[in-house]
Formats: sequence, structure tokens, C-alpha cells
Amino acid sequence: MTDRIFTAALVLTGPAGEVVEDGAVLVTGDVIGDVGPRRKVVARAPAGTELVDLGGAATLLPGLIDAHVHLAFDASPDPLAALRAADDRQLLRKMAGHAGELLDAGVTTARDLGDRSGLAARLRDAIGAGTVPGPRLLTAGAPVTVTGGHCWFLGGQADGPDGIRQVVRRNLEAGADLIKVMATGGSMTPDGPPAWQAQFSVAELSLVVSETKRAGRRVAAHAHGTVGIEAALAAGVHTIEHCSFSTPPGAGDERGREEQLIREIADRGIAVCPTFSATLAAAERRFGTERLRSWLELVRRQHEAGVRLIAGTDAGIADAPFGAYAEGLGWYVRAGLSPEAVLEMATTAAADALGLTERTGRLAPGLSADLVAIDGDPRESVRTLADPRLVVLEGRPHLPAPVRRAGGGDVSGRRSGAKGRATA
Repeated sequence: MTDRIFTAALVLTGPAGEVVEDGAVLVTGDVIGDVGPRRKVVARAPAGTELVDLGGAATLLPGLIDAHVHLAFDASPDPLAALRAADDRQLLRKMAGHAGELLDAGVTTARDLGDRSGLAARLRDAIGAGTVPGPRLLTAGAPVTVTGGHCWFLGGQADGPDGIRQVVRRNLEAGADLIKVMATGGSMTPDGPPAWQAQFSVAELSLVVSETKRAGRRVAAHAHGTVGIEAALAAGVHTIEHCSFSTPPGAGDERGREEQLIREIADRGIAVCPTFSATLAAAERRFGTERLRSWLELVRRQHEAGVRLIAGTDAGIADAPFGAYAEGLGWYVRAGLSPEAVLEMATTAAADALGLTERTGRLAPGLSADLVAIDGDPRESVRTLADPRLVVLEGRPHLPAPVRRAGGGDVSGRRSGAKGRATA
């Protein structure tokens, strides 16, 4: 693998506020060897190291992390029908295509939170072996759910303590990197429990957590309803997905209870993935801006309370395509978060929540060489992330599809017309 120095007008190392102007990143094999001002990095590099100058308007930042995807779904108006129509061989081929779309969007790490037949783990291993292009994958296998519960069709139905142990252990033995549990119902499952309804008791969720922790893995809890969020918090899950505090029709004002739970989530350091994506744009077109106001305001309140928010798109569900990662980030800005806070959600904070702090999420020596190069400054607008010029995953350069279609040059930087050699 060729060692390279990538230079750019700005290098954002990951944590909010850290920036190197006229910076450079030395990639040595599959890891970052050095980060800092261009002059110093070039001077410290071995003589003859290839130099890739990305140009005066370029920004380099850590590879993006999508903490919530479903590669088995196809983002069509009816992903469930498409899932059922595909056999495992067809589905795996489609999932590989979806993984490629994520990589094209600058996503170098993704957490798949529900698939069928352990296919995501097979795809993860193929990507790791370099035979299929795609981001680093963390896979959960079939989500733990009750019989007839949310996403039961993925194969993770479990009733009672024995059933829960069986599904958790089966997933772990099949190579799952984490466990996903459906603490509440959801809207995607026909005739399933509504999103506000709890599916498991605190004791049952605690069993999921204890069984998973025994294997050194983490638990992600799908939880829309307030009662399910409360149970997941009590059980000690590592991340809460959606966390939308939905309540049954006719329920009274629970704002006080909601605020208390938000404070508890913040105090315990549990990460929340609100799963903002292009679905919000579709909802705005259908229902108007006012319908979205409460969702945006909830996320703003969580952020202001100190909740660790992480970026994830739920890519694969209806109206959430895999290539629209940056659109999801834009909705956090609309909610009132600063672009820098959103960038941290998509890199450093997400890596920490997924247990990958020592591997990715920042640009620092010794970490995986996961980089994204864009034109413009994402601290001014996260929309600049929508069209990556170059993606580097574990030291391997990848030209996103739009760049390839435009005839944008090769991975060595000739697109900017500034390839050279370091003279250290």
C-alpha cells in the first residue's frame, strides 16, 4: 500500500474547534502517520513520499460515521415488500450495492442495526477482505423482538428469558458486533405494536444487556415511546435509537417526565441517535413544516441538556437513501445545532458511542486512515459534505461515483492538478 501525504487548505481533526490551516495528513499503510501543518508534515515524512495536493479550497476531515443503517432495506416506498421478494443471494447483492453508496457518500463506518440471515456479517467480512467496496461495518444481526413485534420478519423473535437468551447468544455466535433490541414497537411493521408501546419489561431488557456485556459487546435499543425509553435507560443500554418520546393517543402532558429522562440520559452518558435523514424532507413535503417542529425542538433540547447525540440516518427505510447522509446532517442544523457540533456527532462522538475511539473518528497518528476530502468548509455549511471528492478507508483511496462519472481524475490527486513528491 502506497504511503501518501494529503494536503488541504483546512484539516479538521475531529473534535469541535480543532482545525489546522494549510494542513496535511500522512497516511502510512492503513493508519495515519502524522497530522499537522503542511510544512511540518512534509518535512517529517520519509523522502520520496507521494504528495497529493487537494487544492486551495479543499477540506480534509475524518471519515463519516452512520450509526444507524439497514442495508437489507432498499429505501423504496415499501422496503418490506422488496425485502420479502428477494432471496438471500439477491438480497446480499443488493446490500453490497447499498454499502457502496454509503462509501460514495463519505461514510467510512456504518452500524447495521437489523438484517436477515446474518447477511450483514457476511458483507462485513467481504468488505474487510477487500473484495467488496464499502465502509467498515458493525452488525447486529436480527433485532431482538417479541413474537409478532417490530421487525419480527428479520428473524429475532424472542419471548421470555429463555427466548431472549437464545436469540442474543445465536446472534453473538454468528458474529454480531453488537445486539439490537426493540424496546418499543415501530411504524414499519404491519399489525405490530405501535411505536409508543413497550415490548419488553425492564427485567427483560436488563437480561439482553447482561447477556451481551458478558460477550464484551454493546446494546442498541430501538425506543420511540416514553415508557420504552425509560425501561431502556433503567436496563443500561449503550445507545438509544430514535428516542422520540411518543405517547399513546389521548395521553396527558408528559413534558416534565420527558425532561427528567433527558437529564438522566445526559447524566449517564448514554448516546442517542435521533436518525434524522431525508425522510424529514419527505415528511415536510407531505405534512408541512409545522409537523416537524416538535421533532426538531426535541433534539435541540436534548443537545442543550448535554445528551451525547450521534449521527445516523436509518438508511434503507422509505425515503432514506444510502447516498443522502449529508442531508440528514442538515436537519440537525435546522434544529438549532451548530455545524461544528453536527460534525462532531458524525465523527468523534459517534466513534466513542460505538466503541471505536481507539480506531477511528479522529485524525490522529496511529488511528485508521479514514479520511474524506471535500470542497469548501463544512463548519460553515454541512451541505459541503454532500459531494465528497475523495474517500480514504484504511489507507485505500476511493473515488465516489459522482466523481468517477464526471471523469474527475485518479486517486493520486491529479483532479486538482497538483501531484508531487515530498522532499523531506
